[in-house]
Amino acid sequence: MAGFLSDLVQYRKLFLMIMVLGIGGTHLSGFQMSVMNYASPYIQKFINETWLERYGSVLHQETLTLLWSFIVSMYCIGGMIGCLCSGYLTAKYGKKNCLLFNDVVLIIATLHTGLSRRARSFEMILIGRFLEGIGAGIHMNAHVQYAGEISPKKLRGFVNVTTSVFLALGKAVARILGLRDLLGTEEMWNVLLSFSGLVALIQLVCLPFFPESPPYLLMQKGNKAGCLKAMKQLWGEGNYQTELDDMMKEKAVTKGTKIMNVLEVLKEPSVYPQLSIMLILLLGLQLCGLSAITFYTSEIFETANLHESIIPYVSLGVALSEFISVIFCSSIIDRFGRRILLWGGFLLMALILVFLQISLLLSDQFLWMRYCSVIFIFLFIIAYGIGPAGAVASVMNEIFTLSTRSSAFVIGGMVIWLGLTFTGMIFPFAVMLLGPFCFLIFIVALVISVVLIYLFVPETKGKSISEITEEIRTRQFRKKCHHTVEKNVRKEKIFCTKL
Repeated sequence: MAGFLSDLVQYRKLFLMIMVLGIGGTHLSGFQMSVMNYASPYIQKFINETWLERYGSVLHQETLTLLWSFIVSMYCIGGMIGCLCSGYLTAKYGKKNCLLFNDVVLIIATLHTGLSRRARSFEMILIGRFLEGIGAGIHMNAHVQYAGEISPKKLRGFVNVTTSVFLALGKAVARILGLRDLLGTEEMWNVLLSFSGLVALIQLVCLPFFPESPPYLLMQKGNKAGCLKAMKQLWGEGNYQTELDDMMKEKAVTKGTKIMNVLEVLKEPSVYPQLSIMLILLLGLQLCGLSAITFYTSEIFETANLHESIIPYVSLGVALSEFISVIFCSSIIDRFGRRILLWGGFLLMALILVFLQISLLLSDQFLWMRYCSVIFIFLFIIAYGIGPAGAVASVMNEIFTLSTRSSAFVIGGMVIWLGLTFTGMIFPFAVMLLGPFCFLIFIVALVISVVLIYLFVPETKGKSISEITEEIRTRQFRKKCHHTVEKNVRKEKIFCTKL
């Protein structure tokens, strides 16, 4: 307890910066992903009314569905564009300036969505969601990298997980504000959508008082004095020679090279192991079954005979469970490490999905099984929050050097956005064909993820980037040696046989 309080005092400016980064970073992504569920019926009604005022006729349901799908898909398209731009922007202008520019984009976006009702223009919602998608593509990458670069080694896991904490917080805030008792009404839906602009404005005002990340100042700008000043400003007075030496080693490993673009990273064979690890983690997240749980939550709550007025509050409880569990993950990740939280979390999620599958199949025979299904949903979300939700961001930040990190996050971001688009298009059809048996797909994917993580993902806890890179190379060397030995043995056997 005494150590925690001393860290709280010493790193108070770091914790303040984490708050400022978080509210205008992944918090907005979580909010924007969840808020449309509550505004959806009111926006579709607004589109119909606006069309009737303009053209004197009611929209056909197919046309209305098409317009609504454009509004939803524009966010993903904008996210891909923003993600592609983020690598160049963070490399050229730094994470801080990139986020400040992004705040301006988000304020313009929410002005469009917020004033659309008064202007009687659903096209403004379309533009606003597109700009919000661009903002999300930028700040998701910039925030995660920025958080990883401003943290001292002993708090690196905790600070990295805060990006997932704020993502979960954004989902919870959207569900709270989206309640019908607050902003989830026909009169206030445009105010609900404008919340992102207020949060972006807070970051725009506060972030200039904090420094750029120390590694960026040292390795990209060559500003050693500025790097030391930034460390003291964020971490308090102290001797940070060890951290400085680690940065100098990383600079020596990369030989002072400039930040590589996406094509250069894709052509660089030495980065392939790190990219493979990132893809294993991201595909594991995409196929872990969270989308299925989200899709089935309301249906399971209804079959459990929960009153319709209570379901939004139970759904809020699910979001708060994720938020609290990710906070718990941030408190234990630097003690237990990343690797065990990853494969252990995925394994626990697979077991819970097995029990959920059984409870859904037996719910018609045993009514009490319906309540078990509700409990399993909460347990699944908690396992997700404690394990992969927090640890994935930490590992991704720690396995790449500064010269490759921005472009690697662009590649990872494209995987996430394409995965969201693909899941949104394909998953409803999978549900139609398989029903609750769709969980079997995710159980298999989770088991495969557990095996791959256990075999190929190194532990990054308390290690510098040069040590992590060396361990990845050592693993490769061992595999090559093992393959060479086996090949030689086979040759000897063949040679002996010929004799």
